[in-house]
Amino acid sequence: MSTAQTLSQLESSSSRQAIMEIDPAQSMSSRGIELSQLFAAIPAADLAEIQSAARKTTYYAGQTIFFAGEKIQRVALLEEGTVKITRVDEGGSAVILQLVGPCEVVGPLERSRIVEHLSTAEARTTCKALVWDMATFEILSKRFPSLQLNATRILAECLQRLETRFCEISTKKVSQRLACELARLLPQVGRKVGLDGVEINLSQEELAQMTATTQFTVSRHLTVWEQKGVVSLQRLRLLVRNLNTLVTISEFERSDGTYSPKRS
Repeated sequence: MSTAQTLSQLESSSSRQAIMEIDPAQSMSSRGIELSQLFAAIPAADLAEIQSAARKTTYYAGQTIFFAGEKIQRVALLEEGTVKITRVDEGGSAVILQLVGPCEVVGPLERSRIVEHLSTAEARTTCKALVWDMATFEILSKRFPSLQLNATRILAECLQRLETRFCEISTKKVSQRLACELARLLPQVGRKVGLDGVEINLSQEELAQMTATTQFTVSRHLTVWEQKGVVSLQRLRLLVRNLNTLVTISEFERSDGTYSPKRS
């Protein structure tokens, strides 16, 4: 069964929207920063002016872009690399709220209601970004209505993703949550590796922090999937070899670990 046929079975599923746009043969960074949702429907002349107001900045792996509690002072749009957005509870446990990839925005796009960051952003790899001072970005948003509209849409989609993940945590088994998360990450931070599959540079600890479970549980499920040919495990990364089966697990896995896809 082809990927398209598998996805057609998920027409009514909550995870379908995140999975259906997977095109791992082409990374987002190769498409050009102009294709960022932030710049949608903005004329070339206006776009050039908006971009000229930003400064090009490099963040190195492990460098913190902003801390929780720090005043919101900048807007950053990634050109290359990956950033993780985390939040730590009172007991010191970390949760990864989001991974940000090329052509995506790091952090808030406005500060009308919240003036301080609620989470921490850390570069996972060397990142290049366009960075605006918040005051400058706010002026640009008023001057170019499409920029403000795009920012609002980005916020709405971010809330929708968080809502989807919350529902998954409340209603799905760990294996299904893990499969859903991996499927969402493929088009965002995945890298095509020849004919073998799509590689995701992500540790098992980070996957656990994204799916509300333990590293041991993630390791156990990934080991089973490796035995079935769904993934291959490597140090601090994994290779997704069978997207169709991954999608099936996300929706139709039984309690005994077998799958029962719905028939149309």
